[in-house]
Amino acid sequence: MSMFCFQCQETAKGAGCTIKGVCGKSEEVAKLQDLLIYSLKGISEIIVTAKMDVNELDTVNHEVLKSLFITITNANFDEAAIEKQIYTILGFRDELGQQAAITGLNDAATFQVSTRASMLKKAETVGVLATINEDVRSLREIIVYGVKGMAAYTHHALQLGEEDCGIYQFIYEALAATLNDGLSAQELVSLTLKTGQFGVTAMALLDKANTAKYGNPEITKVNIGVRNNPAILISGHDLTDLEQLLEQTEGTGVDVYSHSEMLPAHYYPAFKKYTHFVGNYGNAWWKQVGEFETFNGPILFTTNCIVPPKSEAVRDRIFTTGAAGYPGCVHIEANGNGKKDFSAIIELAKTLPAPTEIESGSIVGGFAHRQVLSLAEPVIAAVKSGAIKKFFVMAGCDGRMKAREYYSDFAQKLPEDTVILTAGCAKYRYNKLPLGDIGGIPRVLDAGQCNDSYSLAVVALKLKEVFGLDDVNQLPIVYNIAWYEQKAVIVLLALLYLGVKNIHLGPTLPGFLSPNVAKVLVDTFGIAGIGTVDSDIDLFIGGK
Repeated sequence: MSMFCFQCQETAKGAGCTIKGVCGKSEEVAKLQDLLIYSLKGISEIIVTAKMDVNELDTVNHEVLKSLFITITNANFDEAAIEKQIYTILGFRDELGQQAAITGLNDAATFQVSTRASMLKKAETVGVLATINEDVRSLREIIVYGVKGMAAYTHHALQLGEEDCGIYQFIYEALAATLNDGLSAQELVSLTLKTGQFGVTAMALLDKANTAKYGNPEITKVNIGVRNNPAILISGHDLTDLEQLLEQTEGTGVDVYSHSEMLPAHYYPAFKKYTHFVGNYGNAWWKQVGEFETFNGPILFTTNCIVPPKSEAVRDRIFTTGAAGYPGCVHIEANGNGKKDFSAIIELAKTLPAPTEIESGSIVGGFAHRQVLSLAEPVIAAVKSGAIKKFFVMAGCDGRMKAREYYSDFAQKLPEDTVILTAGCAKYRYNKLPLGDIGGIPRVLDAGQCNDSYSLAVVALKLKEVFGLDDVNQLPIVYNIAWYEQKAVIVLLALLYLGVKNIHLGPTLPGFLSPNVAKVLVDTFGIAGIGTVDSDIDLFIGGK
């Protein structure tokens, strides 16, 4: 087997990619990412075993976050960049190992490589399938994927100057635990829930960072048409990159459009002052292959969600930064003060045509927890009067599978006395449908990016308090969530930690769930897959 990866929803045959990733990553990239994760486990074992103070490991902490982010699905396809990061981590690992001066460490804390070839050979022995017991493997991978998602959110908060060393401590604890063959399945299950606990911490930290810097999201109408100016399309999730791009393009005659998960940036008050931040172009990440052709201008990827471009002409217009990377694309690094020079992108934009319009009109969003809670009185009144019968949390990810048409059909067939709460790019399946409102309350309330699923949890907990309920599961809320990659995994684990049960997950259950682990989730938390639209609506609301 040349490679093995089953961390995303679209993994081959729902079991695992073994030749090339469905995401587009090569065998080399897959193996190098495996070795990078193994290196992080080694550095974690040293830190945990030696009881090092993470407060004194700033640079290491930050590089570990970046490394985890690099391995998220669709983030980095650049073999050279990943190889360089492995050497960076091994350098820190060896330095910490010498400081600790302890013996009996795992191979992850001591192995050495000196060439790309030796890296690939080593990677063949340390990947996912190195854990023979499928239940232990399943639990270890859930923890690792949750940690990857947590690291992504923590990395975003860090860019805004917010961090919590308790998160770093847990990341090291969790990664080191995946090397411990002495842990029982029950101990790994407990660690999985603890991962969810720190997922909540990470998302709360990012929420605090975003709102402190950019203000609380507001109800906003976002243009989906275009203007006749040269333009740059910004994709991914990082708001600090957007802020710097907007500052540098101001007064240049170059417009900026958001793409996919950058759409919610329009909801923040701080970005409304930029009149050249004119709207959102396109849909969810997977449609970019065609939409980047018609956009005409350069594209800046700030994080994951890259689809390998089919044409060289489009690839030459793609720039990456942060944890993102693609071979042949210009990568922009920050200087020592965290500033990035986007002048090359701006100058290229000036030489290219304005975007070709692919749709017109607007979409409404900005329903993060502060905004929704400001509407608490009419929402509660609507629930008490029966005008709103149920809320459906349809957060999560979109993807290419035809089976995901389920979510559009589901939204359209829901009774008119229901409201959809959403976050993440799953919303593109229904946020442009004419679903109307209930007494002025839109039937689709978009909280923002995938990390803003935290907002939906805050709203649910507040409603539980307002209605005087003992259990969040007594609320008229149904969870019908679409997943794709590792940030969705940490959101799921966070919801489980908060006590949410009976979550339906689709369009397929994760390939990394062994039958026994899946049974634990079903028996303990009521996790279930999806059926047909009609049967699920009948299940959730009795066919009404």
